[in-house]
Amino acid sequence: MDTGITNLEPTQSASFEAAELIARFPPRWRHANKVALWEIARAGAPFEGTLRYARWPASDWPSEAPRPGAFEVRDGVFEYGPAPDGDTVVWHMNFADPLLFGYYSGPLMAQDELQVAEHPALGSLRDALAEAGQEARTEDRHGPTPVTVTGVQRRVALETAPNAAAGRPRGLYGNAFASANLAQVRSGAVALTPPTLSNILALAAPSGGYGPYTDQDLQGTLRTAYSGFAAAAREGGRLLGRPVRTVIHTGFWGCGAFGGNRTVMTILQALAADLAGVDLVFHGVDAKGAATAASAHASYVNLRLRLNAVSRILGRVRAQGHEWGESDGN
Repeated sequence: MDTGITNLEPTQSASFEAAELIARFPPRWRHANKVALWEIARAGAPFEGTLRYARWPASDWPSEAPRPGAFEVRDGVFEYGPAPDGDTVVWHMNFADPLLFGYYSGPLMAQDELQVAEHPALGSLRDALAEAGQEARTEDRHGPTPVTVTGVQRRVALETAPNAAAGRPRGLYGNAFASANLAQVRSGAVALTPPTLSNILALAAPSGGYGPYTDQDLQGTLRTAYSGFAAAAREGGRLLGRPVRTVIHTGFWGCGAFGGNRTVMTILQALAADLAGVDLVFHGVDAKGAATAASAHASYVNLRLRLNAVSRILGRVRAQGHEWGESDGN
């Protein structure tokens, strides 16, 4: 199947040497707890390597999907492990706001902010793009504009789950991070020595929905996911200079503060991955989330055994009557 990915090109791109980027645009943290993490992250190994930033256009998906690809469910959070072999490029999703890393410096710690705290050069990248007059967005009035960032150091790991024995009974995720004391933040952080390297795919999560999912909701979400997955596949091939296997780590994208439906967001990401020819590793955070993702994917596979046309698959998903949820406040 010709996905058109080999002809896909970014609308913006730039490369940055990490050491120079951090020196010229040190992250501008606006909360003491973020400063504490930064102090841990910048100690030890130097900032090294080359970051490549690219912003991509929205893409139209093929009319028919191939057979379902690899879809692995895990009951934990992102682990940022290395690629399994030299022919695979691994990506980790950033559940982005339309403003790329737009709230990284503030007091909260949702998935977007957590990723920047662990990869502080992403905050520097945002500030460098702003000074250069480039529109640092993952969405504009015309639709999704996915962003890929390759080769960024992960310098600290933050344990956000509640851990009463460690003195963090509320954990460090979302609003709990802002109200934690410095000792709690420091006890939950581990410096990574040496730092690891990550490839980041930033996609604006759908928001503002209410009631049953409409055709417009489903099509818009699929367009965003497919555009991002296709961009990652294209950029991965550029990195290695040859066709590659693309593995994207994701989860309940848009199902926290934006109130997305977990079943719908799992099904549509699985469909987008098949259309783009990439494999997914789906992180359900805990056993309950993993069970939800596995059940949703089984429902998707059942649809795919009977249907290949994307329009018919979306029609069946809409007919299932899935509804938007409510924000979790984070």
